[in-house]
Amino acid sequence: MANYDNNDLIAELKKFAQTKGAGVKGLVDSGLVKLPRIFIQPPERLSNYSVSNDSTLTVPVIDLVGLGKEDRRRKIVSELRQAFQNWGVFQLINHEIPPDVIDSVLEAVKVFHEQPPEVKTADDYNRKVFRFDTSATFKRSAAASWRDFFRYTCVDRKLEEKNLPQICRKSLNEYVEYMFELKNTLSQLLSEALSLCPDYLEKIECMESLISLGNYYPGCPQPDLALGSQDHSDPSFLTILAQDNVGGLQVLHDNQWVDVPWIQGSLIVNPGDLMQIISNDKFKSVVHRVLAPNVTRTSIACLLIPSTRKMETPFGPLAENISENSPPMYPHVTASEYKIYYKSKRRNDEATISNFKLQQA
Repeated sequence: MANYDNNDLIAELKKFAQTKGAGVKGLVDSGLVKLPRIFIQPPERLSNYSVSNDSTLTVPVIDLVGLGKEDRRRKIVSELRQAFQNWGVFQLINHEIPPDVIDSVLEAVKVFHEQPPEVKTADDYNRKVFRFDTSATFKRSAAASWRDFFRYTCVDRKLEEKNLPQICRKSLNEYVEYMFELKNTLSQLLSEALSLCPDYLEKIECMESLISLGNYYPGCPQPDLALGSQDHSDPSFLTILAQDNVGGLQVLHDNQWVDVPWIQGSLIVNPGDLMQIISNDKFKSVVHRVLAPNVTRTSIACLLIPSTRKMETPFGPLAENISENSPPMYPHVTASEYKIYYKSKRRNDEATISNFKLQQA
């Protein structure tokens, strides 16, 4: 990134913010041919880890076919446990969510973001439920991400109608309903993978609300200088992502960036920081990033978080996962407290979950 002080950067970001709903897409629509310096990543961030060239190093794929059969279920639980322990992510296929539902919600994301700015930012919706935003936010040691997004918060599995834009309402709510159904299945498998009763995670209500992020990455004029989303982990219990065929998602594995290729109809599943905490490091909240694309890319990420009444309940390493040989690695924390902590660390461009460990751990 070019040398200039933080005051210059803040001034440019404020100027960008004044474009309101235009966002990153507005820059592209203006005929942009050169990347603004607020989006130029420091070289050390772009090359902090090498990109894997090993074709045998691939993100695990888990197939849910035959889940109802006892032997097959045990195998799936074992595969899930290994994937979350070793990788912190897997691609899920044959999950019974129709491909046209996934295609429809990704198209809805695209259509929403390609509306005029004044439509995207209309005050017709409760901003606690639905809002448009852009990732051009200031961090002390990092440039802005090349990404616009909307956030849809679905609390306690209650779908919204009047607070969603009509242009994406049907597809979004249909997809979210399927997400909660899939969550029920994954909750049981995750409980079993942690050697718990199948309904354990369901009973503690740690995944009864959902935040959907409809991500839009316009084609970037100089993608080698930017990032669609900077490296981060998620502050959720579980995240389920659908991406289009453009690709660009990478996960950090053994200090290498590994591509997560598009598989038609697949979903990408990863534990968030809160799942790593309650599993006492048995499951890994994977660090991931998105490369800036040279053509438009869309995705939708669903972050599963606790029910309303459990947002202020402290979560910590589960007693069943603690022993003399496996002492607690983290303090107890409410989801609300961790959200504040996470934002403060991200604002300063610091690691999140690793800095949260107990000192003696």
